[in-house]
Amino acid sequence: MSFNIALTGLAAAQKDLDVTANNIANVNTTGFKESRAEFADVYAASVFSSAKTKAGDGAQTTMVAQQFHQGSLKFTNNSLDLAITGDGYFAMSEEFGSQDYTFTRAGAFKLNKDNFIVDAQGNFLQGFPVDPSTGDTTSVSLSTSTALQIPDASGSPRATSTIYNSFNVDSREQVPTIPFDPTQSASYNSSTSTTVYDSLGEPHVMQLFFRKSASNTWEVFGTLDGTQFDNTGTAGTGTPITTFGFDASGLPSTTDGGANAGTTFDPLTLTGTNLTGILTNGATFPNDVTMNWRDEANTTNKLPTQYASRFEVKALEQDGATVGRLSSIDIGSDGKIIAAYSNGDSTYLGQVAMVRFSNSQGLSPVGNTAWKKSLTSGEPIAGEPGSGTLGSINSSSLEQSNVNLTNELVDLISAQRNFQANSRALEVNSTLQQNILQIR
Repeated sequence: MSFNIALTGLAAAQKDLDVTANNIANVNTTGFKESRAEFADVYAASVFSSAKTKAGDGAQTTMVAQQFHQGSLKFTNNSLDLAITGDGYFAMSEEFGSQDYTFTRAGAFKLNKDNFIVDAQGNFLQGFPVDPSTGDTTSVSLSTSTALQIPDASGSPRATSTIYNSFNVDSREQVPTIPFDPTQSASYNSSTSTTVYDSLGEPHVMQLFFRKSASNTWEVFGTLDGTQFDNTGTAGTGTPITTFGFDASGLPSTTDGGANAGTTFDPLTLTGTNLTGILTNGATFPNDVTMNWRDEANTTNKLPTQYASRFEVKALEQDGATVGRLSSIDIGSDGKIIAAYSNGDSTYLGQVAMVRFSNSQGLSPVGNTAWKKSLTSGEPIAGEPGSGTLGSINSSSLEQSNVNLTNELVDLISAQRNFQANSRALEVNSTLQQNILQIR
């Protein structure tokens, strides 16, 4: 009987050595979680046996329990390297559209030939759909998640439809003595320009000229690529597009400010079809272009004024954009993926899906630092990173193995001595049996 007891001890010690060696082997494996061999004694007794004299029947391995505590973070220069701080797992699918998921904390992701985010084995990282403009998640169900893809197409051009322009004109200026001519600087007092974009994303220079016509009164003329236009955007006229009046305090006149009297001037709407007539490249201005005499936020100190100070542009911006190229990818702590383009546009591409389990130690390891659900783990509970008990995501970071090498080396020595002790017990038991066989 003692022979069998020693054999169970050897098996237990061997299992401990195996687990410890596996931990040491994966000390540099991204997202790896160390394991611990757990043992229990074997005790078999019948109804008529005496518990007082029963010695036991050895040891057995009850579980190789994985330890899911947090590993330290290693920072990288790759924005697709993701690490989870806190509870949660990335959801991966082996095939596009498949709902046979594996789960991992190894976030060393990259792009495949089709620009999908994948791991080293080619498994697709799953994400939730979001609104491209606001980033609001439309669903957090794992069944509605899809493989995340980074588009390689150019950002579409956007024709200008709104311009914001605010300024200070110099009250000390004199009225020009010659008729307005955009080619004669003596015919106007000040000018400014902005770039506007047509339907093809081609830039055009829209220039505004400020000409003092009387005390506290200013005329504004406009040109598009050097062609003068009137207050409807029609080319070839010599009339101002608008006239501004200021009061004695230098603010927009209450008799000349329209609906915005005393603060700013009413917007000027240039008809898109009229402006299109100026173009020669086959493009259009699909919408009317509205020129607001303020900044986009309607800031109080950026309204039009006429002070005894040099001409100053307080605000000048527009909403058009040329063709954009993908310039960068940013992933926030909430898992939102934002693509930035060279034309200044940005769009939300999706949100990295995260899941958690009621019992992580019940997960079934399948290799490649991945797990699958089991009966004891419970069903995966999906959610947004940073919500509930789910952890947050760190971009340009990787979670290192949570193996403590010092502890593993100490455990290795302990397991080795345990194995030697059980080997010695087996040897002694063999010697005793040999002595018995030699009795005559």
